[in-house]
Amino acid sequence: MATLLYRLGRGALRRRRLVVALWLVVLVGAGLAAATLRGPTASNFTMPGTESQRALDLLADQFPAASGATGTITIKAPADGQLATPQGQAVVQELVQQASTLPGVVGAVNPLQVGAVSPNGRYALVQVQFATGGDDVTDAQRTAYEEVGAAAKAQGWQVAPGGEVLGGEPEIGSTEALGVLVAAIVLIITFGSLVAAGMTMLNALIGVGAGMAGLFALSGVVQLTSTAPILALMLGLAVGIDYSLFITSRHRQNLLDGLSPEEAVGRAVGTAGSAVVFAGATVVIALAGLAVVDIPFLTVMGLAAAGTVTVAVLVAITLQPALLGFAGRRVLPRRLRSVPTDGTVPTDGAAEDDSDVTDRPAAIDEHNRFGFRWARLITRFRVPVILVGLLGLGLLALPTPDMRLALPGAATAAVGSPARVANDLTVEGFGPGFTGRLAVVVAGDTPQATSAAVPQVTALLQRTENVLAVAPPQLSPDGRTALLGVVPKTGPTDEATETLVHDIRGAVGGISDADVLLTGVTAIGIDVSEKLSDALPVYLLLVVGLSVLLLMLVFRSLLVPIKAALGFLLTVAATFGITVAVFQQGHLADLVGLDTPGPLISFLPILLIGILFGLAMDYEVFLVSRMREDFVHGETARQATISGMGHGARVVTAAALIMMSVFGGFVFLEDPVIKSMGFALAVGVAIDAFVVRMTIVPAVMSLLGDRAWWLPRWLNRVLPNVDIEGEGLRHHLEDRTPTHV
Repeated sequence: MATLLYRLGRGALRRRRLVVALWLVVLVGAGLAAATLRGPTASNFTMPGTESQRALDLLADQFPAASGATGTITIKAPADGQLATPQGQAVVQELVQQASTLPGVVGAVNPLQVGAVSPNGRYALVQVQFATGGDDVTDAQRTAYEEVGAAAKAQGWQVAPGGEVLGGEPEIGSTEALGVLVAAIVLIITFGSLVAAGMTMLNALIGVGAGMAGLFALSGVVQLTSTAPILALMLGLAVGIDYSLFITSRHRQNLLDGLSPEEAVGRAVGTAGSAVVFAGATVVIALAGLAVVDIPFLTVMGLAAAGTVTVAVLVAITLQPALLGFAGRRVLPRRLRSVPTDGTVPTDGAAEDDSDVTDRPAAIDEHNRFGFRWARLITRFRVPVILVGLLGLGLLALPTPDMRLALPGAATAAVGSPARVANDLTVEGFGPGFTGRLAVVVAGDTPQATSAAVPQVTALLQRTENVLAVAPPQLSPDGRTALLGVVPKTGPTDEATETLVHDIRGAVGGISDADVLLTGVTAIGIDVSEKLSDALPVYLLLVVGLSVLLLMLVFRSLLVPIKAALGFLLTVAATFGITVAVFQQGHLADLVGLDTPGPLISFLPILLIGILFGLAMDYEVFLVSRMREDFVHGETARQATISGMGHGARVVTAAALIMMSVFGGFVFLEDPVIKSMGFALAVGVAIDAFVVRMTIVPAVMSLLGDRAWWLPRWLNRVLPNVDIEGEGLRHHLEDRTPTHV
């Protein structure tokens, strides 16, 4: 692979104008396709096969008037008892009339007629039924709904439209640019050259632009959840910068070693590019592997992010060499541009670690750099370092067993948002159960069967613990389907509500004359969370097994992959623990701008595992590949460990800081789902790069010594050689004369 990529890099530099032109065509074409073919994103999370989803499908087929999105307008009068006065009744009647004539609305229910009024006569709930599902409600319809009740507000009443219809797409604002800005500063400090930093950033932005445009172009035929494009943007931008950083770093080192720009870029793509392809492949495999858990919206999210990562890899190994050709020696700091290219081909240059980004004037002893000093310190005190590292990560992981999962709700929305205002006003007037009402669907073969089953179901529901109220049934036009509303005593994400859902299903399971199914936004969220929780161990086992196999191919070792997998598990456990402590338990929540702690979004753990797996393999390869190379070339195991850390520490530090900056930029978004994703990824990268890979890994490697590189002979013969370190390229270059300037 290294030899193939070497030729690709040289070819891209020679035909750099054509390569740049082709990528610009791709970018413009994808942008035009996105503008013309883009479809709407979905804010709901459906789960085929669950009871709640079967109930929704049944309603859509037999009771379509009740299958659309619902809204709840909460009204608060200026004083207690005012709803019972003629003036108050007139205000409510006018508001209901306005709501019932909104575009897309089937009808609105007067709360005074159905008793949806608080005991003190000050609060009322207006139920609004839309003709279509929440994802099909247009922006104009949603805006009109949010503006209802202007006349009542002018008289001092509080009117707060809420409900599932308010679900919208998270917006990307200027705060994420802060992460990109920090990444640019890291690049400038790392390279000491505005040209190198700017070109690396430009390359990454072109890649993420093409990837996102292609994703939006496909959204017209593939339904995306509202968080899928943001995840793709977050990951595509982070890995795009990092992959370009790796290749540019190696190219600069080759120039300082006396190679011509063409030869330097060829070897950079052949060595660093091999690691980039492998690292990108691990991320793509992990994200695409989300399909095995058989959850459609999660599969789409994984494939969307995998697509942007694939584009980032392609851009790094094709467009980056072309841009480096235009830059020439300007990618070096000014003081080093005049260093002559003497044409000398270093004997170990082709396989030298791609992560050495340090400019190396002869007067500077590279072995006195911080990376080497840190490695010597770690290997000297390896046992205490391992014990302290394990203890520290273990303490951080302590909150992990308390992790609770749920779909996002209005109770944790940003303070001041329409959904949060409506939720808080409803809780104030009626209690938390009214914000998470359940729906029971009773469907019989005949109207008589349904009519006979409804009283039985109602009686069972009323006797179920934690049920506050059961609404009268609504019947479909043909009388074969009935819909009963159930109000719990507790909120949608409360553990008692989750227990109630199971209790109701157990209670009505014995009715044989009709199908009785429980649904509603709350029930759907519980079903989705439980299915994701069940899939989490399977996916974790898949990812860990995959990491062991891939690293066994790369490093020709049995203990190194096992050590890497255990380190990955430590990273995941500690990251979960910190995220639970902040977002669920509320510790230091103010630092991340979190208004209300609550359960983590259901798909966060499984997504975090997939993404962190790929990034952890990134750092493992860039650090340990140099250790293996030096060990194979005759150095002791301890010295090889120090050398690998010394040469790789700077690039891994820069890569991790860039990842953290990009992910951290999303923490400033108001949407709590995106905020938690950005926070967890930033923390996970920090733990894996600085604690696990750059501290525990060298300590363990020096402790294992020569045994770290042991592999049974029979397994060595079976495993194919993927040549990440560029050994094949080394032999290829020994038989030819390099190109000089």
